[in-house]
Amino acid sequence: MEKEHKEHLIPYGTYFLVWLSLISLTVLTVTVAGIELGRIALFVALAIAFVKSTLVVSYFMHIKFDDLIFRIFLLVALVTLASIFILTATDIFFR
Repeated sequence: MEKEHKEHLIPYGTYFLVWLSLISLTVLTVTVAGIELGRIALFVALAIAFVKSTLVVSYFMHIKFDDLIFRIFLLVALVTLASIFILTATDIFFR
């Protein structure tokens, strides 16, 4: 039994708004890099990068409109990546 793929059409205006958001967030990233924020600079940059990557994955890679299994695969990949980062940071900080 073959499951029929649902067609989803995204208006060009949505792509344009996402593109404008990505450009704006890039400008914000460059601006924040020029401001002395101390220890929170890294966290601000990572938060902006997270928002940008969420927009790209959701709209340009169409994960927002795909089946649940693809979202689960993405979540597993992100948890694995976060685990690698945490374990590496733990190793570096506690040497």
